[in-house]
Amino acid sequence: MKKIRAGLIGATGMVGQNYLRLLKEHPWFQVTYVAASPRSAGKKYSEAVAGRWIMDEEIPEEVADLIVGDANDVEEAKAKCDFVFSAVEMEKQAVRELEEKYAANDIPVVSNNSAHRHTEDVPMLIPEINAHHTDIIPYQQKNRGWNKGFIVVKPNCSLQSYLTPVYALIKAGYPVESLVITTLQAVSGAGYPGPASINMIDNIIPFIPGEEGKTEREPLKILGSIKNGKFVYYDALRISAHCNRVPIIDGHTACVSLKFRSAPPSLDEIIAIWNEFRAEPQELNLPSAPQPPIVYRDEEDRPQPRKDRNVGKGMAVTVGRLRECPVMDIRFVALSHNTIRGAAGGAILSAELLKAKGYLAR
Repeated sequence: MKKIRAGLIGATGMVGQNYLRLLKEHPWFQVTYVAASPRSAGKKYSEAVAGRWIMDEEIPEEVADLIVGDANDVEEAKAKCDFVFSAVEMEKQAVRELEEKYAANDIPVVSNNSAHRHTEDVPMLIPEINAHHTDIIPYQQKNRGWNKGFIVVKPNCSLQSYLTPVYALIKAGYPVESLVITTLQAVSGAGYPGPASINMIDNIIPFIPGEEGKTEREPLKILGSIKNGKFVYYDALRISAHCNRVPIIDGHTACVSLKFRSAPPSLDEIIAIWNEFRAEPQELNLPSAPQPPIVYRDEEDRPQPRKDRNVGKGMAVTVGRLRECPVMDIRFVALSHNTIRGAAGGAILSAELLKAKGYLAR
């Protein structure tokens, strides 16, 4: 199979670097185009990130000598790639307009950005939960007069540690009425260089701008439905979130208290539901799909970021400490890798899903 040519706009930033690391030797995609701001354009990629490559691994050889393009030059991208991953760091309206410009020029966009998360005809994917939301793509193209181009986004990293285990319970026939969630979010979630060390060492910051609203609202679109060519948000779940920045490099933890809409399952049944949960990415055997997607740990002190964030190559959710709750029904702790599953890796899995469904091709 000829690999599909992937472009990456916003290639020099932290998220862009992670994309390139994860796409190294990908069986379906080959990075043939990288782009960034005009100040990086015209340089070899290795020159553009000299002194600011922050991944533990070396720059992949296949991209080191690629000439960086200007992310605003859509025509150059169109000549060199079949679709793009978007990791540009710009003001939200500018991101929205740029991604729409790519899509209007027949270039599908798989975005890490928040600009289109609540656009009414743009799917926000966690492939294990709402793979069927890709069905809106033809409506999106018709609405906008686009031919081959479209936009798909991934959600915020803060909710990806807990939403898949919650969805597994809903799918098994146990509707959830309400959630109270406290997140303990790693400093890498703030990008590079992140919060100042003097603010984080010996400290927790109990506020992350915009994060609680994202944690409470985005799941309702992900769990929602498509009606008349647009998304209708799920209205049967209430979420209350407390989001905290903690001195951890990678790995977002969520402490969850959950109330079911009717009689709750037993704790043993919940663990069985999580252990047996599989979804379309696993059934399709997508290259980045974790097998299994949810891992339950029965030790009383797990999950822990340092020990569990890399489970499933950083793409699985690790759950533990399931117990009854004296206020709600149950409580548990969940963990995912925020810069892999919650960022570049999650978007790559979405692109694999799109390819498997016929939306991406050479």
